[in-house]
Amino acid sequence: MLSKHSTEGRHQVTLAALDELVPQDHLVRKIDQVMDFDFIYDAVKHTYSLDNGRPSVDPVVLIKMVLIQYLFGIRSMRQTIKEIETNVAYRWFLGYDFSEKIPHFSTFGKNYARRFHDSDLFEQIFYRILREAMNHGLVDPTVAFIDSTHVKANANKKKFDKKTVRVETRSYQNLLEEEINVDREEHGKKPLPPQTKIETKEVKISTTDPESGYYVKDEREKLFAYSFHTASDSRGFILGSLVTGANVHDSRMLEPLMNQLIENVGTPTALAVDAGYKTPAIAKYLIDQEIRPVMPYTRPKTKDGFFKKYEYVYDEYYDQYICPQGEILSYRTTTREGYRQYASNPLKCQNCPVLSQCTQSQQHIKMIHRHIWEDYLEEANHLRHTEENKEMYAKRKETIERVFADAKEKHGMRWTKLRGLKKVSMQAMLTFAAMNLKKLANWTWREPCPA
Repeated sequence: MLSKHSTEGRHQVTLAALDELVPQDHLVRKIDQVMDFDFIYDAVKHTYSLDNGRPSVDPVVLIKMVLIQYLFGIRSMRQTIKEIETNVAYRWFLGYDFSEKIPHFSTFGKNYARRFHDSDLFEQIFYRILREAMNHGLVDPTVAFIDSTHVKANANKKKFDKKTVRVETRSYQNLLEEEINVDREEHGKKPLPPQTKIETKEVKISTTDPESGYYVKDEREKLFAYSFHTASDSRGFILGSLVTGANVHDSRMLEPLMNQLIENVGTPTALAVDAGYKTPAIAKYLIDQEIRPVMPYTRPKTKDGFFKKYEYVYDEYYDQYICPQGEILSYRTTTREGYRQYASNPLKCQNCPVLSQCTQSQQHIKMIHRHIWEDYLEEANHLRHTEENKEMYAKRKETIERVFADAKEKHGMRWTKLRGLKKVSMQAMLTFAAMNLKKLANWTWREPCPA
């Protein structure tokens, strides 16, 4: 039969404890069971006066408030406070009863500006949660997966200035220059003089958020953004992250991210990366560190109708290339960029029947460039064919790519409302801390036994 529910319950006075209204399997209960946040008091006590001034908002409450925002993908602190005011589970998590006034939404921002801005508090929170997961045996850092994703900056893409800036020196530049001169001397060439010319480039600087970078992926996507360079393990736990402007190439950030990973988690036995990291310098770095490189296949960039580079055989003993017709390409020089040049004999090439498939040079010279660290890249390519590498690389879509997908879809990381590298780095640390915390809580939760 048709029935109509009475609305009198709105005015009913009920005696109930807050604890009774929160479901036993709610995420905040799982988190409270597995994570003790008292370590935050020691981390921030130097920023507070211990015996003077008005009582502050509990710093643990402040951190729990912002964790609620990132755990449940709430778009702003203002909206988070509105949710906390009406959500009994959030109030329970903070330890606030029905009538207790929730702090104003600006409270966290003011505390960030006055106390947390120049501290490593958010990194401490991230690594404390990660260590807790490691203590439970949930993290497997033996194979690490590294990639980056762009996060749209809070900046108008049409408001910018063009500036000429100095190109940053690569971390391995001094080592490369030393090995170039050693290589030149071994080939009877004079060493190159030190580079005195300062390399510059023109970049677009946002007038809204100057620390973001102009990101160009294709003709459809051009905007100011940040890049979150991130490492995860084989089970989807985030092991570390660094934030830069989106105009910083992935390959430049692998070494600093790896140093962070080695310092805080340990050295992995293998590292899976995408094509953006497939360079001779990175292959050398990984192999020298005794880390197995797991790199993808990359298509040759040769024009259609021409011989591919792999069709020219490198003779390591005589240090020369052999073309498909059996002719020799001899060493010519080693460039400042670290590439050896090998050139063919034009007298032999001019009458070659496959010259049109080899080169378009009017002098009938075929030139091949080989990096002085090419051996390391070739070793990475040999490993690519092993079953172990194939299995590890296939897991990228289940690990680091899923991390980025979940972060953007469920935790509000598709764009940022913050401005400045430090604030966006805070967002990265808190987002990934929340994701690790959520996984830790769900994987360790045990349903309480019925009374």
